[in-house]
Amino acid sequence: MGRQHWKRIWVGSAGNMVEWFDWFVYASFAPYFAGAFFPSGNPTAQLMNTAGIFAVGFFMRPVGGWLLGRVGDRKGRKAALTLTVTLMSASAVLIAVAPTYGVAGYGGALVLLVARLLQGLSVGGEYAASATYLTEASDPRRRGFASSFQYVSMTAGQIAGLGLLILLQHTLSDDALHGYGWRIPFAVGALGAAVVLYLRRSMLETEVYEEDTSRSGERGTLRALWRHRREAFLVVALTMGGTVAYYTYTTYLTKYLSNSAGLSKETATLVSFTALIVFACLQPLAGALSDSVGRRPLLITFAVGSTVLTVPVMALLRHVHGYWSALGLALLALTVVTGYTSINACVKAELFPTGVRALGVALPYALANALFGGTAEYIALWFKKAGAESGFSWYVAGCAAVSLVVYVTMRETKDLDLARVRAVEDAGESSLTPAS
Repeated sequence: MGRQHWKRIWVGSAGNMVEWFDWFVYASFAPYFAGAFFPSGNPTAQLMNTAGIFAVGFFMRPVGGWLLGRVGDRKGRKAALTLTVTLMSASAVLIAVAPTYGVAGYGGALVLLVARLLQGLSVGGEYAASATYLTEASDPRRRGFASSFQYVSMTAGQIAGLGLLILLQHTLSDDALHGYGWRIPFAVGALGAAVVLYLRRSMLETEVYEEDTSRSGERGTLRALWRHRREAFLVVALTMGGTVAYYTYTTYLTKYLSNSAGLSKETATLVSFTALIVFACLQPLAGALSDSVGRRPLLITFAVGSTVLTVPVMALLRHVHGYWSALGLALLALTVVTGYTSINACVKAELFPTGVRALGVALPYALANALFGGTAEYIALWFKKAGAESGFSWYVAGCAAVSLVVYVTMRETKDLDLARVRAVEDAGESSLTPAS
């Protein structure tokens, strides 16, 4: 892989990292600001309120997927990536300055809601633009490896958020963190977004996009996407199990360890921080493996592992008593999830032709995340409040089982030529054209 390819991967990934830093610090710092925007009372109820706003952000992701996916297909991947990071910067600023319940009543929660809607709009387009850019900009023989850096950067953003949380936990008092310290990461995110915006101004467009001239008048339209509705439904189904498992063991894990297992917030945060570092390192290894053995074997391994292991792993996590036992179980779960996260970006991008690739990835993926990923934490807390916390584990396992059926029956996409994946003109004609 040449120097120019590495530069493209770096620029695309750097923005993705900032996007997901801003997205995930909401979840990481929620235990500290949950009481700032809602009346005092049951801590679980306060977390449910903030988790509800977290989920609402996901329901803007399909809108962002449609709007920004259209921009990515019609104006270019660079244009979409620049716009997404601009929106994310604005949302981070809003959260950083949002008034508390004591100052403005539910007005602060309204500002929080508007910011999360903007974040949902931004991330809805960022995922697809980044997935498409990284896949198209890479060596065809190493697409799995290159696109795995999407989840490396996503996880790096979360690691940065958790690292900042650990730093603040050791430098500020608990009262200070609840009072004003939780605003710091959102200010940092806004600054980081400004830096990435500057970097993305000089990024190069992908050759695959620049060389494509087919059906230019319908680039990025819903009409063009409808010709690939089978692939769009496939994206929803293959995302279902992966996104639920991913959010369970990343954004929700820290709360689960502190709110259910009884670990201190500091210990729970350190477990997540360490596990995510290992998780990030696993992504390129698994991506490179998929370039040799194919995408389906990794996806199937993930789905089987999640279906079988989720219930016992979550049960054991609920009864851990210290750092090492919690870390071991978290690493086991995240290693299984790597079979999905490391390659899902390129698998989805490989399904669509250039003129509708960004929209084809963005809209169905965002819909799946709105329905399953964004609601995972809220559903988990709902089961806990209802006194049936183990029901959530069965829900996660069930979602993985549904995706397993899809992985077993789908076509392998490793050897497809992105430049020759073409539009479906006739009913029944496959849009997946293998490389010659």
